Amino acid sequence: MAETDFPAELAEARDTLRRITDVIDVDALAAEVSDLEQQAADPHLWDNQENAQKVNSQLSHKQAQLKRIKSLESRIDDAEVMVQMAQEENDDDVLAETVSELASIRKALESLEIVTLMSGEYDEHDAVVTIRSGAGGVDAADFAEMLLRMYTRWAERREWDVKILDTSYAEEAGIKSATFEVRAPYAYGTLSVESGTHRLVRISPFDNQGRRQTGFAAVEVIPLLEGTESIDIDENDLKIDVFRSSGPGGQSVNTTDSAVRITHMPTGIVVSMQNEKSQIQNRAAAMRVLESRLLLKKKEEEKAQENELKGDVKASWGDQMRSYVLHPFQMVKDLRTGYEVGNASPVLDGDLDGFIEAGIRWRAQGT
Repeated sequence: MAETDFPAELAEARDTLRRITDVIDVDALAAEVSDLEQQAADPHLWDNQENAQKVNSQLSHKQAQLKRIKSLESRIDDAEVMVQMAQEENDDDVLAETVSELASIRKALESLEIVTLMSGEYDEHDAVVTIRSGAGGVDAADFAEMLLRMYTRWAERREWDVKILDTSYAEEAGIKSATFEVRAPYAYGTLSVESGTHRLVRISPFDNQGRRQTGFAAVEVIPLLEGTESIDIDENDLKIDVFRSSGPGGQSVNTTDSAVRITHMPTGIVVSMQNEKSQIQNRAAAMRVLESRLLLKKKEEEKAQENELKGDVKASWGDQMRSYVLHPFQMVKDLRTGYEVGNASPVLDGDLDGFIEAGIRWRAQGT
């Protein structure tokens, strides 16, 4: 077994955790948890179901973050005790176990450190994700559905709340587009690095000659800004259409015109919602997303104007940010960060943490 400098390893772990807790402010986090616990205990909390769900979701995630920090403090203390005992008793098995535990602690610290790199204006917000199929016909539509499953599986693994707001199915297979909310602290800051064009290369299951095909899908991530900022929307600028919700193959899945499509005519932004039970709920959800998109567009225009005045106009991310290759070999590679893995199946099943953490670090280095 290679010699390990345990005092240095333990000191580095403590120093890393200290830097993280300085940024996160554990005392303030504990105070937030206490306040949310009091709100959750209010017998009238569920008089407003939407607010109750929000309070419980925030409480769950902040409790988990606080527990994560406390657990790491305890694990570092325990590792130090293990080292002392093993060295006193000259127990190589315990020393080997400690080496493994320190490697696990380092990995946990790296993951927790990611939160400290998210300091953007909207990074703490919930996220609204839209996936659209691009060039590539039915393979692109199928790929868009694969990405929808990938992101929802990833969020569910983290026990983050996911709500599908709208799904537009393609005729043969897959989806034309889908929009969903992810509600969790730093959901936007985390998922925003996934924005861009994704490419799939594989032997198409829809090609009777078994040829290799390429399909593209676009991922858009915006922060959910409800209740935090406001933007005036003139009702006269809106075109509102109602229609019946549809399922795969265009079949109607609702006997009433409950789905809603809102077009903001000055900007051309279109938002459709069909997964709520009533037209009123779908309209409210659509307006929530429209407001977020309009406010974000306004901020982006202001930033672009500011950069132009500075003479510092930077190009946005390239059209293609990640490739998923299933044939003639397997590889998923992020073209911005260089991060890659040689097995696509776990990634498409939601194992995205490595790509997302690499993306957040890459973004932080460029700011």
